[in-house]
Amino acid sequence: MLCFAVVLAGMLGGWWLRLQTPSTTPVSFSAPFVFGRFIIPQDNPLTVESIALGRRLFYDPKLSGNNQVSCATCHKQHLAFTDGLPHSIGVSGNPLPFNSMSLANLLWGPQLLFWNGRASSLEEQALQPIEHVDEMAQDLSLLLEELASDAVYHKMFAEAYGNVSLDAIAKALANFQRTLVSANSKYDQYLRGELNLSELEEQGRRLFMAHPDTKVSLRGGNCIDCHSQFLTGGFNTAFDGFNNNGLDDDATLAAGLAEVTGLDAHKGMFKTPTLRNIAVTAPYMHDGRFNTLEEVLAHYNGGIKRSSTLSPLILEADNVAQHQEDKISLNLTKQEERAIIAFLHTLTDKEFLTDERFSNPFTAKKDAP
Repeated sequence: MLCFAVVLAGMLGGWWLRLQTPSTTPVSFSAPFVFGRFIIPQDNPLTVESIALGRRLFYDPKLSGNNQVSCATCHKQHLAFTDGLPHSIGVSGNPLPFNSMSLANLLWGPQLLFWNGRASSLEEQALQPIEHVDEMAQDLSLLLEELASDAVYHKMFAEAYGNVSLDAIAKALANFQRTLVSANSKYDQYLRGELNLSELEEQGRRLFMAHPDTKVSLRGGNCIDCHSQFLTGGFNTAFDGFNNNGLDDDATLAAGLAEVTGLDAHKGMFKTPTLRNIAVTAPYMHDGRFNTLEEVLAHYNGGIKRSSTLSPLILEADNVAQHQEDKISLNLTKQEERAIIAFLHTLTDKEFLTDERFSNPFTAKKDAP
């Protein structure tokens, strides 16, 4: 009898589990093969229902303690999901330590998220800003109550994950962000053979892709050493996607990745961001210190500061044979700087910046928050 009871309980348990598991619609998802492999978590498949829920949550100020700040406050679509500020500002009104990062192409590149790598997945990342005292300052238990009492959310959570939970919130936000793929810029169209770059843009592309080597008269902008060729973001092996690019000397070097790893060798190293849509994501660097692409090029062409963890790939990159001991510089010409900037403008994906699938679902709707 005991054996039969256990078997029956198992059968009933499986039956009840099937009742609680929603019937979802898988998404047919593809991306340019040149971007490389990507992995979708087995416990959070991409579904129509989870993405729709994540999109609504992303734009909903209910996720903040004062019901005035949403994820989209600091990640605006027309700015490639950045906010145009040196330091983002949340519910407290206090400037945050970092510049808002673009959310494009998060399926690739460094899988440690935030500028200092403090989250290891999109799911882990999702809830941190919501409960951060300066960002969204939301009590997570109160958020669950608020969402569960909303008829629209009750239905959407039931369809996507079965019920309202913190795990479901994190998974839905993560899945929406996974769909934010930018792959139709002028550069992408060039890669697909649909058009040619201008002479200046092509010169910039060649400089972008080259590490300078005076022995063979190869001039380069050294960009590809940190920004992978097609994604133009950081590499995804171990900590390869984090670098110290010479913003500060040892006396003023910020912790960066070392804040997470505790290793002095990682001090001053920050996540290498994607350069996709870089022309619309100013200001630049983790602290927004540069307002223009011209200022960024000026940094690499003479403004680099020495420190103990400065990337050797930057330290040795020089387009002249005789290094200047007191100055680290690419020694690019003004013409070459203009060419690199022209190429960077080819990375703007206007379709991505206006794609209805990524836009605010509350706009012009009766259920606007």
